[in-house]
Amino acid sequence: MHRRDVMRGIGALPPLLLLGDRLQAAELAKPVFADAGTAKDFCETVLKAAKSAGADYVDVRLIRTREQSLYARNNRLAELADDLSAGFGVRCLYRGAWGFASSSIVSPESAQTTAQLAVEIAKASARSVVEPVVLVTEPVHATGKYITPRVVDPFGIPLAKKAEILLTANAQMQKIPEVKVAFGQMLFIQTDKYFASSEGSFIQIDGLISTAELTANAAGNNDQQSRTYEIFPRHAGWEYIEQGNFGAQAERVAQEAKLKLTAQASPQGKYDLVLDGSNLFLTIHESVGHATELDRVLGYEADYAGTSFATTDKLGNFKYGSQYVNLVADNLYPEGLASTGFDDDGVACQRWDIVKEGTLVGYSTNREVAAKINQTRSRGSSRAQGWDAIPIVRIANVGLAPGSGTPAELIKDVKDGIYIEGNGTFSIDQRRLNFQFGGDMFYRIRNGEKAEVLKDVVYRGVTPQFWGSCDGVAGAEYWKPYGVLNCGKGQPAQSGRMTHGAAPARFRQIDVAPGRNS
Repeated sequence: MHRRDVMRGIGALPPLLLLGDRLQAAELAKPVFADAGTAKDFCETVLKAAKSAGADYVDVRLIRTREQSLYARNNRLAELADDLSAGFGVRCLYRGAWGFASSSIVSPESAQTTAQLAVEIAKASARSVVEPVVLVTEPVHATGKYITPRVVDPFGIPLAKKAEILLTANAQMQKIPEVKVAFGQMLFIQTDKYFASSEGSFIQIDGLISTAELTANAAGNNDQQSRTYEIFPRHAGWEYIEQGNFGAQAERVAQEAKLKLTAQASPQGKYDLVLDGSNLFLTIHESVGHATELDRVLGYEADYAGTSFATTDKLGNFKYGSQYVNLVADNLYPEGLASTGFDDDGVACQRWDIVKEGTLVGYSTNREVAAKINQTRSRGSSRAQGWDAIPIVRIANVGLAPGSGTPAELIKDVKDGIYIEGNGTFSIDQRRLNFQFGGDMFYRIRNGEKAEVLKDVVYRGVTPQFWGSCDGVAGAEYWKPYGVLNCGKGQPAQSGRMTHGAAPARFRQIDVAPGRNS
């Protein structure tokens, strides 16, 4: 469907959009879980069946997830999807071994058979268990309930309006002749979850995520460059998309993509860097977030993305960074993607320090691994991709705490350096030590001021040395949250969600090189 078709109005919408709106109404009318009472009864049936089969501990997660996505390429809406997924997962312990089973059939019969299957798997695993699972205690949350913040339900906004916003933004970007391809997309995720355990907890969680993005791909001067503007994933409603103001951003994105075509290539050598939060969040994710997941630290997670150098003997005495580096896990921050009230172990969300004044002081944990370092309570970092996946340790909302001053003041004290915005290519080794990161927009800093545009800049470092070179972080008014939707971990692989907040920060004498041959 083309922009001109969408602009004609509801009466002349293409059949796909009209059908999509009718499907929305039809699917929403289906009572997957009639009410909390019905959901609780179902969960209790699962718990009773698993206990009767011999389980020592049981929990169940009953989940319905709706995802709506729109993807526009140039002057047409290339993809439209509105998916609904529902089911439940049963996890149980038998003599210190886990068992897990799931089903998309939500019925009393399925509750019985799925619970029994989970117990059978746990019993089979128990025959070869070497180190029995021990869960640290958690208070019972008999009536836990959490709703993520939102004002306007994005699923109530007509598809035609969403498509029009994307197509209009694409048209604005393509007014710049060098922009050959323009992309726009939106994604909304609604999750209704019920958690119950044999310890007596029953928790309801209503989560909503909204996000959108524009990208301009430019070509010319024997080069190709792109620039992206992202309304980063956040617990919020349609009002958040409107605040992102695609109309005002589209021209800027296109102009900056054009500028990169004639920009100088990255210099090579050691330079002072001022990293915008939109770049720094990914460095936090890879070099701090993953490195301080306790299962990875203990060596239980290695198949997918390696272990960690931040071993438990370093806790409380290892210099992870300079005195300016305070990295805080905050799962109480309402808009953060890991802030769901309770995790998938039924543990209440919390706030704690990971690195304090440069020293490693904490990890992300679940009820199982917390016991292995003699902690009395989990940090509430157990999450699963969906109803058909077993919960694993996931990164919390780990962010760099703000300092003081402005980004301009950070830049003013740089004689020769580079300012980097946005995220780009990256890699990091299997122990979260040696890394390299790119970006999306680069400016040379000369004598304390932003100067010419650069392109294809990559910076390299070793985690503690890199964070040790930080000598300034801008103030709280410049701190922003950056959500991550697709953090890969585990085997079978799961996708996790979390938020990393940061203000611009300065790093001294970092190794810089071109990201590709010029």
